[in-house]
Amino acid sequence: MAGPAFRAAAVRVRVPATSANLGPGFDSLGLSLGLYDDVVVRVADSGLNIDIAGEGSETLPRDESHLLVRALRTAFDALGGQPRGLEIVCANRIPHGRGLGSSSAAIVAAVVAARAVTIGGDVKLDDAALLELATEIEGHPDNVAPCLLGGFTIAWMENGAGRAIRLDAADSIVPVVFVPGKPVLTEMARGLLPRSVPHVDAAANAGRAALLVEALTRRPELLLPATEDRLHQEYRAPAMPESAALVERLRADGVPAVISGAGPTVLALVEDGAADKVARLAGEGWAANRLALDVDGASVLPLGS
Repeated sequence: MAGPAFRAAAVRVRVPATSANLGPGFDSLGLSLGLYDDVVVRVADSGLNIDIAGEGSETLPRDESHLLVRALRTAFDALGGQPRGLEIVCANRIPHGRGLGSSSAAIVAAVVAARAVTIGGDVKLDDAALLELATEIEGHPDNVAPCLLGGFTIAWMENGAGRAIRLDAADSIVPVVFVPGKPVLTEMARGLLPRSVPHVDAAANAGRAALLVEALTRRPELLLPATEDRLHQEYRAPAMPESAALVERLRADGVPAVISGAGPTVLALVEDGAADKVARLAGEGWAANRLALDVDGASVLPLGS
């Protein structure tokens, strides 16, 4: 049986940074942010050539071990077969190891690019299948869902498959990210979590996560109480004491602040008029960036744009 046919032209995929958890929505809620990686993929006659600029350009491998390549291989298998060769160009802007979804961005870029360069790829892998595949590679859907779909997402696992719905965050909300100089490994942050938590804390988080859906979409004035967490941030604090202290300081000032993903980046969700003032609150050692809310998610773009 013949394998798939591939387009001769390169495809360019743009993928957003994401923030998962958002406080109480542990492993389920995610937000797509206006900071992007661009990946260009072209099917070649032979070999594997990878060019990387920006984040990770000095540390990432240029061979089959690169996460993007591994995800491309998995996606091509799902599409029916591997191309003879690949040329890949990455322009990375999402910080690595900071809790802003850089690995999910690589995975989503790969599966979207593989589908786009495969003739008939959108028939073989629809959007739901794309989310399932990205979740399978990543292991959980909380970052890949907003990266793929854009906006504010609620993700869950059903019969072993990743599922998600997308909502629009309120226009007046401005994400401000405080990015520290040093990364924290997700594996280490996850390793600090206890196997069980008090029932009262689980109940509190369920209520706040439900409230957060309303606060993020329609009632931003409720974001401070809605972002309160008892399931993961306190347990992870020893791995990122400066981040925990910044969250505490911002929240004491009435700013809805949380650890982004597994950290150590701190995310504040503020009303438009207060964003610039909040960005100045971090102090030494932090790069504070006011970002847009991304609404598009992963996009296939013209090469020249």
